[in-house]
Amino acid sequence: MSGPDAMTPSKLEGSPSMEKITASDVQSSQPLEYTRAEEKKLTRKYDFYLLPPLTIMYLCNALDKGNVGNAKTDGWDKDLGLHGNQYYLLVMIFYVPFCIFGTPISLLVKRYSAARVLPCLMVGFGSMSIFAAIAKNFSQIFAIRFLLGIFESPMLPGVIYYLSTFYKRDELASRVGLFYAAASISGAFSGLIAYGTFQIPPTNFHNWQYLFWIEGGATIVFAILAFILLPLSPAKFYLLSDREKEIARARIMADSSSVVGEKLNIRDAFRPFKDPMYWVWALICLSFGVPLASVNNFLPQIVASLGYSPVKTNLYTVAPNVVGTVALILLTQSSDYFRERSIHICIPLVIAIVGFIVLGAIDPLAHKSTAYFACFLLTMGAFSPSVLVAAWYSNNTPSESRRAVVAAVMVAIANSSGLISTNVFREQDEPKYVLALATSAAFGGLCVILVAGVGIWMRWENARRNREQGVNITSKDVDTSEVHGPSHPSWRYVV
Repeated sequence: MSGPDAMTPSKLEGSPSMEKITASDVQSSQPLEYTRAEEKKLTRKYDFYLLPPLTIMYLCNALDKGNVGNAKTDGWDKDLGLHGNQYYLLVMIFYVPFCIFGTPISLLVKRYSAARVLPCLMVGFGSMSIFAAIAKNFSQIFAIRFLLGIFESPMLPGVIYYLSTFYKRDELASRVGLFYAAASISGAFSGLIAYGTFQIPPTNFHNWQYLFWIEGGATIVFAILAFILLPLSPAKFYLLSDREKEIARARIMADSSSVVGEKLNIRDAFRPFKDPMYWVWALICLSFGVPLASVNNFLPQIVASLGYSPVKTNLYTVAPNVVGTVALILLTQSSDYFRERSIHICIPLVIAIVGFIVLGAIDPLAHKSTAYFACFLLTMGAFSPSVLVAAWYSNNTPSESRRAVVAAVMVAIANSSGLISTNVFREQDEPKYVLALATSAAFGGLCVILVAGVGIWMRWENARRNREQGVNITSKDVDTSEVHGPSHPSWRYVV
């Protein structure tokens, strides 16, 4: 088979750095040879020049989306005259446009590059954060949150697709993990910013207004920098030599995309959804999204249920978010190292389920230490499944156009579960939120069953194909430029 053979390395002078890789050439069928040292130099450039700005971009995204939770601990809802479940409606309405507009705007990301589309959208959601500081009533903040959902909708699928055009399949999860760590650490940043702003001496403005202004203003400033810094594609990366651009294309052709830089065909881009596997992934995204949304949106309220002051509540959200971020990075690094997804998804989900069960089963005021420890379990378990599932379906979708659409649809489905989470966190259930905690645990359990089932089936299918063809190969041996997808008999799933 040409795919596995094309990726077989040969040693030069016995040095790992001189290991020679053969892959498809840029413009012809002639093989292109390059060393591991050249490849590592290339990926280091990616890591240094792509990941920091993308990480800060997503940090801004997460801060502007979740700052209402911190503002509420300072009386923002009371100052706006919110009553009943209006606060929870404001959290929920964000997810409606977030789910509706994510896919069509992500097509613009494929057409014009994330490096241009996403910074422009950043100006939009940064402005919404600034406007939130001057909103006077429920109707105004409702409209702002709706627009915020539109501007933020393509951020995650856009970046996942963008990175998949630079990194190979066994490099993607760890890089998306570092990027997504900004979302999980944003709770810590927002908590620290809130801790500082809420101690500003009384002025003509509320302290929560400073929180919105600081985070929104920083977003707009960095959007301008990101527009300047990010390259449109590997072929147009201003810091790469011609040789490095050839290597960049060849390695993505060998282990990520069937065609590099293919033109967008909308009809073909939606073709993966004829495969039942993608509908199972959709259910997986819906199920892990509920515990994730619960932690992202309501961790400050969960910590507040322990009876702390607004200042201490925001300070005490920092440590769980930091620990959750560390767990995320470790799991994604391990997942890429072993080139394995399903087991790495199930482990954190089980940890999160335990956290939800513990919080729902005890009196948080009577057992503060246990309840606070459970908050660490929530963040350790809820953050990483989103990244790993995204890497999983991206790894098994070699077409760039299809990958862009699949990422957009799957992220939209995952975020639609925020509608479930926000509707089970109700005012009448404060401070224990037993219904919400039980619902989050149940959806986490469903996700474990689905992920385990898909992982087992993929392993069985890979083994069956090996037996029928009399070979013993894995996904790493498959040249994606030669084997265009799971329907090809030479395909092996990334499990």
